Amino acid sequence: MKALLIVSDGMGDRPNKKLGGKTPLQAAKTPNLDYVAKIGCCGIMDTIAPGIPPGSDTAHLAIFGYDPHEYYTGRGAFEALGVGIHVNPGDVALRVNFATLQEEEKGLRIVDRRAGRKVPEGDKLAEKLNEYSLKTAKDVEFTLKHSVEHRGVLVLSGPGLSYKVSDTDSHEIQETVQESKPLDGSKEALKTAKIVNELSTAFHKILKNDPLNQERINRGEPPANGVLMRGAGILPKVIPLNEKYGISCSCVAAAALYRGVAAAVGMKLYKAPGDTATYETNEESIAKTALDILPENDLVFIHFKPTDNAAHDGNPELKVQMIEKLDNMVGKLIEGIDLENEHYIVLTADHTTPCTIRDHTGEPVPLEMAGPGVRTDQTTAFSEIDCQGGGLGRLRGKDLMPIIMDYLRKTRIFGS
Repeated sequence: MKALLIVSDGMGDRPNKKLGGKTPLQAAKTPNLDYVAKIGCCGIMDTIAPGIPPGSDTAHLAIFGYDPHEYYTGRGAFEALGVGIHVNPGDVALRVNFATLQEEEKGLRIVDRRAGRKVPEGDKLAEKLNEYSLKTAKDVEFTLKHSVEHRGVLVLSGPGLSYKVSDTDSHEIQETVQESKPLDGSKEALKTAKIVNELSTAFHKILKNDPLNQERINRGEPPANGVLMRGAGILPKVIPLNEKYGISCSCVAAAALYRGVAAAVGMKLYKAPGDTATYETNEESIAKTALDILPENDLVFIHFKPTDNAAHDGNPELKVQMIEKLDNMVGKLIEGIDLENEHYIVLTADHTTPCTIRDHTGEPVPLEMAGPGVRTDQTTAFSEIDCQGGGLGRLRGKDLMPIIMDYLRKTRIFGS
């Protein structure tokens, strides 16, 4: 027995006036998602808990069976793993953005948190920043790596560090770059905050005079003259899935965070050709890659990003289109598996992202599963509304993996 676990990022939504009062899932043409619902079992899932808007990191930890209240230690380390940086115990990692900053009397004002999103010079700029030597902590080294667009990761390595520090990113344009502060009274947090602040200042001084930024200005593009830091984290201490359940498991994903969480819980990482995690992503390539590696795995996790992008952009019509891309991917997967005798397919979302809100909210997400022995309920369509009456009922994210493992016969009897 083998299972495909598909998470469509931010797929959950609210009824939208632009769609005649339907959610994007209800408005989309989804024959394959509906087929899985019809032959399988459905429900709704609070990834963390009712009314709690999940972060993408905590949501995926929960879906993989790890209670984030117990295991979550910040997002940065996941991002680092996802871009291929080895993270040692004690290392502190932060997510970073190349940003456009303006010097003012009150500090550095954030003009654009993403420096226009497109920063093809990111690799070269990161190389120059990595030449800087820390002054406040000579026993600490750092690595800054550009990933995609404006994004990157900063990893601090050395003794006496803590992830309990605040962001320099105010998360709002026209606000000033924040001073990182210790979030507890420890000397480790104080030391780490000083390092973050030193790097924040130094990076701006280096970048503002860089010829690559002058070239950007000459082209009419915003300069990438600063680095905003947020989401400090360390690797959580978890028992990997392969040890916990005795399974082989892999991940097919493009975006760093999801690859990082998957790596942290013991999954092998794959990236499908043409999976850009954008609206142009090649969904059929994702399906093919997953089917290619399925024979050597008990569980394959697939992350589908574009649904969340459309929601954050506040575009319900585009979200409908991305859901229909998801449906096409599911169709290709169904063609390659045996749902009667050998394979399970499980599909859900990590959180609700309403197009009207453009951010994560606390509503439960729809969930469906089908495969040998799954009890069929009365649900015949897949949506937030239809799944409410399904046989799986309402469960929490951390309950999903044990259910999947039980169908794969990887669980043990509790008691005698």
